[in-house]
Amino acid sequence: MAAAMMSLAPGDEKIPQSISEAAPSLSDLHCFTETDGVITTTMFDIHGYRVVKVLGVVYGLTVRSRNWAASLGMVLRSVAGGELRWFTSMLYSCRNDAISRVVQETKARGGNAVIALRFDTGDLGGFAQVCAYGTACLVEKIDEGAAEATQLVGAGPGAGNES
Repeated sequence: MAAAMMSLAPGDEKIPQSISEAAPSLSDLHCFTETDGVITTTMFDIHGYRVVKVLGVVYGLTVRSRNWAASLGMVLRSVAGGELRWFTSMLYSCRNDAISRVVQETKARGGNAVIALRFDTGDLGGFAQVCAYGTACLVEKIDEGAAEATQLVGAGPGAGNES
């Protein structure tokens, strides 16, 4: 394990090169990647694909409660400064659940992509709320040999983007 660690400069602390090398309390901090083939992006188009059909807005919500002991610990930690790791872990989990629900809703509508994916977060009287939302679409790969196809409606000739 020590051989897989990297040092930035002599005397600096070694940084982990993988999640498994990180502290156990941080091992669950990862971005959701299991999308069952559904492309998810924060962009408004997907390079190499064109939108065939827009299926509408999809969203996924989750609301989590904080237990009182963790909340008390967070208050004490916030006074001293530093990261609130338990809360960070909970928010990662919330975002991952919200994206998972967006992907499932997209698949249920017959889509294979979500564009303009965004997050909204809030605090509801001690509860953490996360909403992921975007536009579900059916996309198809652009033929590499064909002329550049437009990505979205309104992006073609006459839309003011000609050279």
